[in-house]
Amino acid sequence: MSIRQARTPIPPTRHRRRAPRSALLSVAFAGAMLALPGAHAEVISLTQALAAAASNLEVTLATRGLAAAQADIAAADHAPLPQLSAKLSQIDLQNGIGGGNPLTQRRIDKGIGLDWTWERGDKRSVRTEAARRNAAAAAADVDEVRTQQKLATQAAFFDLLAAQGRIEELSAIASSARQTAATARARLKAGDLALQDAARADIEAERVQADGASAQLDLQRAQFALAQLTGRETQAASLSARPDWPADEAAGGGASVEALVDLRADVRAAAERVRAAESALQGSNAQRQSDITWGASFDHYPGTSTRLLEFRLSMPLAFGYRYEGEIGRAQAQLDQARDALEKTRRMATTELQRLRAEVATAAQRAQRYRGEIVPRSREVAERAEQAYNKGALPLTDLLDARRTLRAVLLEALAARTELAKAQGAWQLRSAGNTGEAGKTLAR
Repeated sequence: MSIRQARTPIPPTRHRRRAPRSALLSVAFAGAMLALPGAHAEVISLTQALAAAASNLEVTLATRGLAAAQADIAAADHAPLPQLSAKLSQIDLQNGIGGGNPLTQRRIDKGIGLDWTWERGDKRSVRTEAARRNAAAAAADVDEVRTQQKLATQAAFFDLLAAQGRIEELSAIASSARQTAATARARLKAGDLALQDAARADIEAERVQADGASAQLDLQRAQFALAQLTGRETQAASLSARPDWPADEAAGGGASVEALVDLRADVRAAAERVRAAESALQGSNAQRQSDITWGASFDHYPGTSTRLLEFRLSMPLAFGYRYEGEIGRAQAQLDQARDALEKTRRMATTELQRLRAEVATAAQRAQRYRGEIVPRSREVAERAEQAYNKGALPLTDLLDARRTLRAVLLEALAARTELAKAQGAWQLRSAGNTGEAGKTLAR
């Protein structure tokens, strides 16, 4: 068989079988491109996303818990309420109660009294202090939830930005691949290219288009994730991220990790719960000083006297029991709160150290891709294009150069996204004021 016979063009029926698949992939890739920022897209910046996350539904739920804890302060900071009582006694069922006005003449002992409990041992003060500390812990919990939502939001924002970047990169690569496939088919018809090489070029174009469809799915997932965190569920399909990429630099020196730990909201919440448990223990010890209930009543008993006065005093007698159970439980809860604080401190220290190391490593990786790997890969691909156009390079080597460039470009985008996430997490976690953290992160 001659070389010309080996280069016989692909039969028309085969082209017709392959055309629908290529067309579908082209439509899918075109749909992915329509999802990029355009006339109908709602472009959101990082500042806007973080501001929306700071007041989303999760933060609102935490704020409701803070309101309940603040109401507990008012419930704790008051003395026992006076007790008003009324009575009817000395009702003679054997001889009768007589006739006349039931309030003034009938023989019924009527009385009205007032009782009030005197709390001893400073119970009200320690009870109120415990409520205040719990409210402070709830306020720190709100800050922690807000920080967590911002962390998730900035990660979703950069995921969306990366998905948009992948589609842009794949669009350019797909255009070049389609052009190469068209050129290969023309050369095949002219008998200047082998059937196998033309098929390879066509397959490579379809692969890039398939990658575009996968990138579109990633884009949709990122859109819905960011929309849910920012309360834009109805605009999820048209949501796009403004390219607010941070600079490729490592975390600065600043304060030490040990100094930053105490500024974190989760550590502050744990510390406030320790103080609340200390106040609760004082309250349990205060129960050993029995409360005294004072009372007085005015009685009216026709036939005996219409002006009878009674004074009362009562208090519990704690013989054989000194509230050891309540005190023991409060002590155990205090020890538990202290252990929780120590655990939170250790976890916070480890996380800050990890975030600082991640920023440094990610910055080096992103800078290497941007400064060395990507330029060299582009140069190799361009040289391969030039050599192929001059007939000095086989199609297989050109496709390999393009695949390498495509992989490098996507890896560089992933490295940039990883750095942006690490920088955002470090800034949010190392800032004492969550509001200032949002401003710093958006710059």
